[in-house]
Amino acid sequence: MTILSYKDLAVWQKAMDLVTEIYQLVKLLPDDEKYALSDQMRRAAVSVPSNIAEGQQRKSSKEFANFLSIARGSVAELETQLLICIRLDYLSNQQIENANHMCQEVGRMVSSLIKKIDSK
Repeated sequence: MTILSYKDLAVWQKAMDLVTEIYQLVKLLPDDEKYALSDQMRRAAVSVPSNIAEGQQRKSSKEFANFLSIARGSVAELETQLLICIRLDYLSNQQIENANHMCQEVGRMVSSLIKKIDSK
């Protein structure tokens, strides 16, 4: 399959699913977190597919790998924020289980794509 667009990338598609999951989760956070932690979580989640898309459109392998690295960092940021939600008793392990699994999957996919690009 030839990749003509970032939309063809499975990792971008999974990252978009992650955004949807995070937007649903932040609705469960307390109102006093509306403009703090929940905002940061939304930004980190949106950053993942956004950086994948921007990097793929740059058409340079080196630039693409750099944007993928930023996306991977945003995944780690999001995982940390989910753990903060648990520590603060805003969400339960059960509530974040799917989002956490999605973060791990997207993170692995991004890392795999970086390795593939770097090996060329």
